[in-house]
Amino acid sequence: MDLPELARDTTADHPWPVRLLSAKIEDYIARMSMVWVEGQVVQLSRRPGSGMAFLTLRDTEINESLSVSVYTRVLEAGPPIKEGDQVVVRAKATFWRTRGSLQLQADQIRPVGVGDLLARIENLKRTLAGEGLFDADRKRPLPFLPRVVGLVCGRESKAEHDVRVNAAARWPAVVFETRQVAVQGAQAVGQVSAAIEELDALELVDVIVVARGGGSVEDLLPFSNEALVRVAAHCRTPLVSAIGHETDTPLLDLVADFRASTPTDAAKRIVPDLREEMGGVARARARLGELVHRRLDREENGLAALRTRPALARPETVIEAHEERLAAATGRLRAHLENRLIRAERDLTALKTGVRALSPAHTLERGYAIVQGPSGEIVRDSAQITRGDEVLARLAAGTLTATVTATNQYPPSTSG
Repeated sequence: MDLPELARDTTADHPWPVRLLSAKIEDYIARMSMVWVEGQVVQLSRRPGSGMAFLTLRDTEINESLSVSVYTRVLEAGPPIKEGDQVVVRAKATFWRTRGSLQLQADQIRPVGVGDLLARIENLKRTLAGEGLFDADRKRPLPFLPRVVGLVCGRESKAEHDVRVNAAARWPAVVFETRQVAVQGAQAVGQVSAAIEELDALELVDVIVVARGGGSVEDLLPFSNEALVRVAAHCRTPLVSAIGHETDTPLLDLVADFRASTPTDAAKRIVPDLREEMGGVARARARLGELVHRRLDREENGLAALRTRPALARPETVIEAHEERLAAATGRLRAHLENRLIRAERDLTALKTGVRALSPAHTLERGYAIVQGPSGEIVRDSAQITRGDEVLARLAAGTLTATVTATNQYPPSTSG
């Protein structure tokens, strides 16, 4: 029976046998060119007598690896290679049909130099700084007394011991929530990132410490990994970096809210010193007691001074003095009012006199009369009346009716 030529033509009724699939994979991989691959050496073994060495090359970002074989003479031709080193290899991919595995056969292997690693870190540093991840205004203050301290560290590491012992020496009641992880190698980035995210999600954790006791540039590469740095940047809980490397600063130090020089230094930063705080309380109590005594002394002296004043020794003197001032003020007020009344009476009399002088009734009392003509009009000129008219004369007391028998015309008065 003819087998399908292409993979897409296979079916459940017309499958490929394993040998055919293996052959096709072998053929496809055999046609691949040589390739340069970078990774971290996590296992390295030499086979004496065979002239061969075998190593596992692991990706530094995720947990994936490939097996590599290399002649011992090639391995020893360059700088020494050890587990944990970052290397690049020139290799040909080979598929082993008998066990269905892929392997790289290397003809060159080179360690990635520290200078290259630092240059890559510096480029990443500039990128992250441009995004503002290292800005000072992003950094949060550490809590004075955290309820729980989250600790990310290596398994049974000295860094964990230093943080725990020194923190407990300062504040015996300190509580830790610890996550032990790989702090170097290919798994470090994923495990440290996951531990930070897990601790950040715990409500009682008030501060997180990432601790490691120093190491080479290669050892500390995970702490300059972009993925890990971004996880730290998005952490809501204040983060302390205690990687302990003074020469080259991992990028985690720059994004953390606080950089501790060592795990021991971190322990001193995350909790207060009980002895110092108790001493501070004692000093505060002493100052408070001194202030209270000073205040009491001042008040007692003031009270004693009050007791010696005449007003308290003979209180009636105060009343007498006020009575005298009140009597004097009353006399002045009475005299002032009397003067005002006298002036008011005098002014009123003058006003009455003026009003009376202007009153028509007053004029009539002096013997004058107001004469009204037949139509009731006021007669001011004899020309208004003719002989025989009846006129009404209004006197100061009563009226007269008269008949005009004659009129005389006088020149008008010029007295104004």
